[in-house]
Amino acid sequence: QVQLVESGGGLVQPGGSLRLSCAASGLTTRFYAMGWYRQAPGKQHELVASISSGGATNYVDSVKGRFTISRDNAKNTVYLQMNSLKPEDTAVYYCNRIRGESVVFSWGQGTQVTVSA
Repeated sequence: QVQLVESGGGLVQPGGSLRLSCAASGLTTRFYAMGWYRQAPGKQHELVASISSGGATNYVDSVKGRFTISRDNAKNTVYLQMNSLKPEDTAVYYCNRIRGESVVFSWGQGTQVTVSA
């Protein structure tokens, strides 16, 4: 059974930083494209960053230059380093395996990120 457990969220002031972690079990993440998604209140899930099995990364325009996705194969964990955070980054953040334009697994609990003064 696959489990993706997100952690690292919290309350941070504008301009601050957080690093999110997605610890995987039952799935070897380095073999698959993985993504970090976020869902703000009243909105659908948005893919903000992805990393392919080969290590290629992509970002939504709104986070380019501020967020970095990475993977630690030894720990089977995917990270999202978020810098220069803005109030509009406030959302619940989730990770998932990407398949085409969709995701493979049901959404987990996610981790709440709140950017506020």
